[in-house]
Amino acid sequence: MEKIACPMCEMDDILESPARWECSTCGHEWERDAAPAAPAGPREVKDANGNALADGDIVTLIKDLPLKGSTQTLKVGTKSKPIRLVEGDHELTCKIDGITVFLKACFVKKA
Repeated sequence: MEKIACPMCEMDDILESPARWECSTCGHEWERDAAPAAPAGPREVKDANGNALADGDIVTLIKDLPLKGSTQTLKVGTKSKPIRLVEGDHELTCKIDGITVFLKACFVKKA
């Protein structure tokens, strides 16, 4: 069975009832027969300013981001090496300060 994603937040943690779907992350509800279809074309990832990102772009952090499992923090304004778009919750991966990190596009802007 294909995973259903919320049309509002795009998370896949969905509760089902006989007539409706409900996202347990954001609480959005919609009719079962109105489930969104799989995207037809390639996925478009946009940065915090709405610019489209592509493989090989250089991005800059717009917020201090603590690294999980470490005491290190990635500082605002830090530039990345060329990015690569990936599937999943975090839309891109790159190297920053010699560390490979997965980032959400809402925390970066195109350099």
